[in-house]
Amino acid sequence: MDKEKTYKLLLKQAGNLLQGEHDLIANMSNISALLFNSLAEVSYAGFYRFQDQELILGPFQGPVACMHIQLGKGVCGVAAKTQQIQIVPNVHEFNGHIACDANTNSEIVVPIIHNKKLVAVLDLDSNDFDRFDQIDAQYLAKIAELLFN
Repeated sequence: MDKEKTYKLLLKQAGNLLQGEHDLIANMSNISALLFNSLAEVSYAGFYRFQDQELILGPFQGPVACMHIQLGKGVCGVAAKTQQIQIVPNVHEFNGHIACDANTNSEIVVPIIHNKKLVAVLDLDSNDFDRFDQIDAQYLAKIAELLFN
Protein backbone atom coordinates (compact mmCIF):
# COMPACT_ATOMS: atom_id res chain seq x y z
CA MET A 1 0.00 0.00 0.00
CA ASP A 2 1.40 3.43 -0.87
CA LYS A 3 1.91 6.14 1.72
CA GLU A 4 -1.13 8.22 0.79
CA LYS A 5 -3.46 5.19 0.90
CA THR A 6 -2.01 4.23 4.28
CA TYR A 7 -2.69 7.71 5.64
CA LYS A 8 -6.23 7.81 4.26
CA LEU A 9 -6.93 4.58 6.12
CA LEU A 10 -5.24 5.93 9.28
CA LEU A 11 -7.31 9.11 9.07
CA LYS A 12 -10.49 7.05 8.97
CA GLN A 13 -9.29 4.79 11.80
CA ALA A 14 -8.32 7.78 13.93
CA GLY A 15 -11.73 9.35 13.41
CA ASN A 16 -13.41 6.13 14.51
CA LEU A 17 -11.12 5.78 17.55
CA LEU A 18 -11.83 9.31 18.74
CA GLN A 19 -15.55 9.35 18.02
CA GLY A 20 -17.46 10.23 21.16
CA GLU A 21 -14.37 10.52 23.37
CA HIS A 22 -13.44 13.99 24.59
CA ASP A 23 -10.63 13.22 27.05
CA LEU A 24 -7.50 14.66 25.44
CA ILE A 25 -5.05 12.31 27.17
CA ALA A 26 -7.06 9.22 26.19
CA ASN A 27 -7.26 10.44 22.60
CA MET A 28 -3.54 11.26 22.44
CA SER A 29 -2.80 7.79 23.83
CA ASN A 30 -4.78 6.03 21.12
CA ILE A 31 -3.44 8.24 18.32
CA SER A 32 0.18 7.66 19.35
CA ALA A 33 -0.44 3.88 19.47
CA LEU A 34 -2.21 3.92 16.11
CA LEU A 35 0.60 5.84 14.40
CA PHE A 36 3.42 3.89 16.03
CA ASN A 37 1.92 0.53 15.13
CA SER A 38 0.78 1.47 11.61
CA LEU A 39 3.57 3.53 10.06
CA ALA A 40 6.70 1.84 8.74
CA GLU A 41 10.12 2.93 9.98
CA VAL A 42 8.71 4.98 12.88
CA SER A 43 10.66 4.51 16.12
CA TYR A 44 8.67 6.98 18.25
CA ALA A 45 5.21 8.54 18.02
CA GLY A 46 3.94 10.80 20.74
CA PHE A 47 2.80 14.11 22.07
CA TYR A 48 4.30 16.90 24.10
CA ARG A 49 1.68 19.02 25.86
CA PHE A 50 2.16 22.78 26.16
CA GLN A 51 1.89 23.77 29.82
CA ASP A 52 3.46 26.55 31.86
CA GLN A 53 5.36 27.88 28.83
CA GLU A 54 7.14 24.59 28.11
CA LEU A 55 6.49 21.26 26.44
CA ILE A 56 5.83 18.37 28.82
CA LEU A 57 5.91 14.75 27.75
CA GLY A 58 2.47 13.34 27.00
CA PRO A 59 1.23 9.98 25.75
CA PHE A 60 3.69 8.21 23.44
CA GLN A 61 4.87 4.90 22.02
CA GLY A 62 8.56 4.07 21.70
CA PRO A 63 11.71 4.38 23.80
CA VAL A 64 11.94 6.65 26.83
CA ALA A 65 11.72 10.34 25.95
CA CYS A 66 12.72 13.75 27.24
CA MET A 67 10.19 15.00 29.79
CA HIS A 68 10.55 18.79 29.49
CA ILE A 69 11.45 20.81 26.40
CA GLN A 70 11.80 24.59 26.33
CA LEU A 71 10.18 26.59 23.54
CA GLY A 72 12.66 27.10 20.73
CA LYS A 73 14.84 24.17 21.82
CA GLY A 74 15.17 21.07 19.66
CA VAL A 75 12.82 20.19 16.83
CA CYS A 76 9.76 20.03 19.11
CA GLY A 77 10.55 23.35 20.75
CA VAL A 78 11.07 25.07 17.37
CA ALA A 79 7.78 23.66 16.04
CA ALA A 80 5.99 24.89 19.16
CA LYS A 81 7.57 28.35 19.09
CA THR A 82 7.08 28.95 15.35
CA GLN A 83 3.80 27.00 15.15
CA GLN A 84 5.13 25.54 11.90
CA ILE A 85 5.53 21.88 10.97
CA GLN A 86 9.17 20.84 11.13
CA ILE A 87 10.45 18.11 8.79
CA VAL A 88 14.05 17.21 9.56
CA PRO A 89 15.70 14.69 7.19
CA ASN A 90 18.83 14.45 9.36
CA VAL A 91 18.49 15.47 13.00
CA HIS A 92 22.28 15.51 13.40
CA GLU A 93 22.34 18.57 11.14
CA PHE A 94 19.57 20.39 13.06
CA ASN A 95 21.06 23.17 15.15
CA GLY A 96 20.16 22.51 18.79
CA HIS A 97 18.71 19.03 18.28
CA ILE A 98 17.91 17.30 21.56
CA ALA A 99 18.97 13.66 21.35
CA CYS A 100 16.42 11.90 23.57
CA ASP A 101 17.14 8.71 21.61
CA ALA A 102 20.61 8.43 20.07
CA ASN A 103 19.25 6.12 17.34
CA THR A 104 16.95 8.79 15.87
CA ASN A 105 18.05 10.10 12.48
CA SER A 106 14.97 11.94 11.14
CA GLU A 107 11.96 13.62 12.69
CA ILE A 108 8.69 15.39 11.99
CA VAL A 109 6.87 17.60 14.48
CA VAL A 110 3.35 18.95 13.97
CA PRO A 111 2.17 21.78 16.23
CA ILE A 112 -1.41 21.36 17.43
CA ILE A 113 -3.34 24.61 17.63
CA HIS A 114 -6.87 24.84 19.07
CA ASN A 115 -8.80 28.09 19.43
CA LYS A 116 -5.70 29.93 18.19
CA LYS A 117 -3.61 28.57 21.10
CA LEU A 118 -0.80 26.03 21.10
CA VAL A 119 -2.02 22.90 22.88
CA ALA A 120 0.67 20.34 22.04
CA VAL A 121 2.97 18.99 19.38
CA LEU A 122 2.83 15.61 17.68
CA ASP A 123 6.34 14.18 17.33
CA LEU A 124 7.40 11.23 15.16
CA ASP A 125 10.96 9.92 14.94
CA SER A 126 12.66 7.41 12.70
CA ASN A 127 15.98 5.60 12.80
CA ASP A 128 16.08 6.08 9.00
CA PHE A 129 17.36 9.26 7.41
CA ASP A 130 14.91 11.32 5.33
CA ARG A 131 11.87 9.29 6.47
CA PHE A 132 9.30 12.12 6.52
CA ASP A 133 7.94 14.36 3.76
CA GLN A 134 5.03 16.65 2.85
CA ILE A 135 2.60 13.72 2.61
CA ASP A 136 3.39 12.86 6.25
CA ALA A 137 2.99 16.52 7.21
CA GLN A 138 -0.35 16.86 5.44
CA TYR A 139 -1.94 13.76 6.95
CA LEU A 140 -0.43 14.04 10.43
CA ALA A 141 -1.86 17.58 10.63
CA LYS A 142 -5.30 16.23 9.67
CA ILE A 143 -5.05 13.46 12.24
CA ALA A 144 -4.00 15.97 14.92
CA GLU A 145 -7.05 18.13 14.10
CA LEU A 146 -9.29 15.17 14.97
CA LEU A 147 -8.29 15.53 18.63
CA PHE A 148 -10.72 18.45 18.88
CA ASN A 149 -13.63 17.29 16.69
